[in-house]
Amino acid sequence: MNTSTMEGAQMSTKKIAARAALVACLGWMAAFPALADNTLKDVRFATGSGGKVDITFEFAEPIGAVNAFTTDVPPRIAIDFPDTTNAFEARRLAVGSGAASAVSVVEAGGRTRAVVDLFRSAGYTTRSDGNRLVLSVEPGSAASATAGLASPDPAKRIDSGIRVAAVDFRRGDDGAGRVILRFNQEGAQASLRRDGDLIFLDIANAQLPVEQQRRLDVTDFATPVTRLEPRSLDGGTQLLVSTEGLVETSAYQTGNEYILEVTPKGRAAAPAIGQAGSAAQAQRYTGRPVTFNFQDVPVRTILQLVAEESGLNIVASDTVQGNLTLRLINVPWDQALDVVLRAKSLDKRRDGNVVWIAPQAEIAAFEQAREQARMDLENKSELVSDMIAINYANAEEIATLLTDGSKQAQGGGGGGQNQERGFLSPRGSVSFDTRSNTLLVSDTARKVEEIRALVAVLDRPVDQVLIEARIVIAQESFARNLGSRFGVSGADGDVVTSGSVESNRQFLNTVAQNNALLARYNQDLADFNAGLSTTRPTLPTLALPTFGDILNTSLSAPGLNAGAIAFSILGEELDLDIELQALQTENRGEVVANPRVITANQREAVIKQGDEIGFTTVQGVGANATATVQFKEAVLELKVTPTITQDNRVFLTLGVKKDEVAEFITLPGGGEVPRITKREVTTAVLINNGQTVVVGGIYEFDRREDLQKVPFLGDIPALGNLFRSKGRSSEKAELLIFVTPRILQVAGARR
Repeated sequence: MNTSTMEGAQMSTKKIAARAALVACLGWMAAFPALADNTLKDVRFATGSGGKVDITFEFAEPIGAVNAFTTDVPPRIAIDFPDTTNAFEARRLAVGSGAASAVSVVEAGGRTRAVVDLFRSAGYTTRSDGNRLVLSVEPGSAASATAGLASPDPAKRIDSGIRVAAVDFRRGDDGAGRVILRFNQEGAQASLRRDGDLIFLDIANAQLPVEQQRRLDVTDFATPVTRLEPRSLDGGTQLLVSTEGLVETSAYQTGNEYILEVTPKGRAAAPAIGQAGSAAQAQRYTGRPVTFNFQDVPVRTILQLVAEESGLNIVASDTVQGNLTLRLINVPWDQALDVVLRAKSLDKRRDGNVVWIAPQAEIAAFEQAREQARMDLENKSELVSDMIAINYANAEEIATLLTDGSKQAQGGGGGGQNQERGFLSPRGSVSFDTRSNTLLVSDTARKVEEIRALVAVLDRPVDQVLIEARIVIAQESFARNLGSRFGVSGADGDVVTSGSVESNRQFLNTVAQNNALLARYNQDLADFNAGLSTTRPTLPTLALPTFGDILNTSLSAPGLNAGAIAFSILGEELDLDIELQALQTENRGEVVANPRVITANQREAVIKQGDEIGFTTVQGVGANATATVQFKEAVLELKVTPTITQDNRVFLTLGVKKDEVAEFITLPGGGEVPRITKREVTTAVLINNGQTVVVGGIYEFDRREDLQKVPFLGDIPALGNLFRSKGRSSEKAELLIFVTPRILQVAGARR
């Protein structure tokens, strides 16, 4: 749509004048009597290809000559039908398609006038077909060229040489979507309209190259804009912008760029530049909504309009020059001002109700020169000395923080000699006295006051933390073993003859027989020793048989000191001895260690208890062997560094361990070394104040089943139990480590 280059007030005056002229014309027509030869019966429309709209006027008789004219402000097409009455009952037909908004029909003075309201200036053609007249409205263009009446050929466009060079999309501050159209030269004439969730941007005098005709999916940018679809339309360019949700739009044009900003309704996009302070921070605009629609208007004129709307006193620098094409509808005036500043690389500084506007480089140079003058004046100021007592912190640490421990100042405009050292000026110095824990500061009066205020913030007591740990070691074991032993023994009738032992193959297994044999043996031995007989042969060495010697099988329970039940069946020549064994053991144990320690915030604390185990190692062999005594720690230890967070929780970096001596191992070369069982955890965890958490745990389970048997015999039902031994054991061990921090708040401590 073509817009006037005049100011907003002048544009409003022109609109009012055009409307008044149209009303006067209608009134003038109403003064004439009706001399009608034809009748307008119906008006209808149909949409064509490329956004065209065909409006058909149907009459009772064939149509004759008609008169037509257009207006740019507001954009309209008016057609007069002389000697025609109006029989169209609707009076107004809503179109809402292409460039056509609606058709109004009015009769006066024997003529009928049809007025087509347009969204934007557009060309048109007419053609007659008997008792019908068809008005074809173009999609819209910057120029309001019209075709001749009753001409079959549409108006031809003139190639302006303007091409779309790029279609770009950016995500602005506060979630706004920014569509940027770049042209190969200035002079592009664009018009903007909305239809629901669609925004149509038409540039009638700019052609779209083939390489730019591609759809862009911008959903991933998380803005109200979801899709961009540039397309060529009737020799011009149309950009279709798809949005979602309630949005507000603003657009401006500068040079060869056209920028469209789509912002979620209720929020305004913060400007990227031209705002004092942090330009990256989102800003909410509160100014009264204004509407600006200018084509190639001087920037100084737009600033004057903003001053009138805002009530501010705006002072523009002489270097503020150039023109701007701007289209802003119902946007706050302060946002409109930021858009203008951003479009022309300007910046502003406000002092009360006076706003100074100048190019960014000019304002930056001014502020840099002012800062340099301040620093030069400060370097000539008199130095003062002051003593600052430190109560809770360490004076040496604070002195390091104020000088070497701090970051060097960046920027400031001065050279190396004007650059400040940490928190001190180039001429300042700080020292400390460890005996009285006092800072000695020498600097300008302003710097000394700043350091004193800084020390007052740093020199505060810190909260303390009580850390309590519990180490629980639970052990449980179970074992059950079953076994048996049995034997068969007997005598074959051999006896001891006089003076010799003819058979000693098997001793009698009864107590009486054993005693008799033992008595005879003792008597013969005594006679032999006395020398009473020299012909008696040497008797064999005899030993009393034990119970185990007379057992044929032994499948004992593997456990020591197993309970046993033994019984014998005695006969004249055959004895049966049986022993049954069973063992069951159960062990349960629990070890609880509970170390506690208090420390200041962000200070490491260590507490431990235990023994140092001494052991001897031998080096060398023989006379060169050397024994050395060494020591090994077996302790319970808690090492922790707490950090209190801003939300009153505790971040712990801790290490917990518990060592025990399991046994001593004898070395082959001599000496013994201890075998130490270690339990340890090192971790970092965030815990609520007073909360108990398990920071570590180990669970061990060992289960074992053993079976010993005589092949084949051990598999016999029932009787096979005499030929096999069974054992079953299980061991459980569990380690749990609990930690509980509690914040001990100190009065005056910094939270």
